[in-house]
Amino acid sequence: MRATPWRRIPSHALLALVLLAPFQAEAFDPQEGGAAIYAKRFNGRPMANGRPFDPAANHAAHRHLPFGTVAEVTNLRTGARTTVVISDRGPFTPGRIIDLSPRSARELGIRDVGRVEIRPIGRAD
Repeated sequence: MRATPWRRIPSHALLALVLLAPFQAEAFDPQEGGAAIYAKRFNGRPMANGRPFDPAANHAAHRHLPFGTVAEVTNLRTGARTTVVISDRGPFTPGRIIDLSPRSARELGIRDVGRVEIRPIGRAD
């Protein structure tokens, strides 16, 4: 009896695809929530991706989006938009969904904490 193409795929690989597919799709849906700005004490320190934090770059921290994801962030109060690259993990404060570099926060008009929408749009790679 000849095996069908899907039978050639190892069962553990199929199981991983079935279990992880919903999380991948969910991670890329637009999200709304709180945003904060990195504190000055993080300047030059390594981010979770291993590179030093640069406050003049459009970096951001997100709990789940893969490193290198390019996301459009919109200030829901003013409508201002900017593009960031996910380079770090966080925030770990309840109610917040993203930490922004000072440059990104300035472009959005956020001085301390704001409410934003995050929409992943691609990869920086």
